[in-house]
Amino acid sequence: MSLHDTYARITPWELAFRTLEDAEALSHSVAEEAEGRGTDAEEPHAFVTMGAVGAFVRELEGPDAPPGAVHQFGALAFHGVHYTRAGCPLFVLTTHVARYLVGGSPDVTPTPPTAAGYLQLPQHLFWADGGGGVPESVDGIFWTVSGRGVIHTLLATGLRPDRPGIGVIPLPEAPLAEAPAWLDADVRGDGKDFESSMPGSDMDGLYSFVASGEALKLLARFFAYLNAVPGSARPHEPEGTQADVGDAATSASADGSPRPSRLPFTRVVLDG
Repeated sequence: MSLHDTYARITPWELAFRTLEDAEALSHSVAEEAEGRGTDAEEPHAFVTMGAVGAFVRELEGPDAPPGAVHQFGALAFHGVHYTRAGCPLFVLTTHVARYLVGGSPDVTPTPPTAAGYLQLPQHLFWADGGGGVPESVDGIFWTVSGRGVIHTLLATGLRPDRPGIGVIPLPEAPLAEAPAWLDADVRGDGKDFESSMPGSDMDGLYSFVASGEALKLLARFFAYLNAVPGSARPHEPEGTQADVGDAATSASADGSPRPSRLPFTRVVLDG
């Protein structure tokens, strides 16, 4: 199985919003509505009740969206808005670093490099249950840190060359102050963290997220690695253009390769 990590692939943010102007328009609408209602847009439960968010989800999912779509894809809107406000920080984790982080972590405080961001994982290396017991490849992890020190996270799945669409798995919020404990946490207890039971996973060296704590564990180790090895972060200019989003909003180019993102990105490599 090909584990793509050579450039930033088109992100869920780009597929959901298509243009920076669309994302900024939603951000502005949410800010106005939150001020008018006296609610806190940093709280996901309040965020998803806003009319602007409901309209975004209906446009994204269509009129036949299932009843729970506003909460599921409202979480994508939540991260998309905060990701936009943070300047769209995109980090691409290489396969070598991903495997290193699965195995261990530097003993350094895991401090997020930005208040919100997206960690793109090597394509097809990590998997999660996409619903009904069907495994989906995890494209990456959104994170947003609130002003009260809570980290919100979301797994983005379902970005496959053979179909359009995005899958999202919102994870429970957690206090960022507890992040140092996540570095060496035994999340599964009765099994090895990140271990995959999918057919062929041993041969290809694949991993799975079974519990939400595993995503937090990997994210905390990523934060710690950046803090411990700053030379591992290599900034790159975008390889994609607006045309790379594609009319069908799929994640593949005409030749089947992953569409490049049009966002600047930081490629995280093994260093030292």
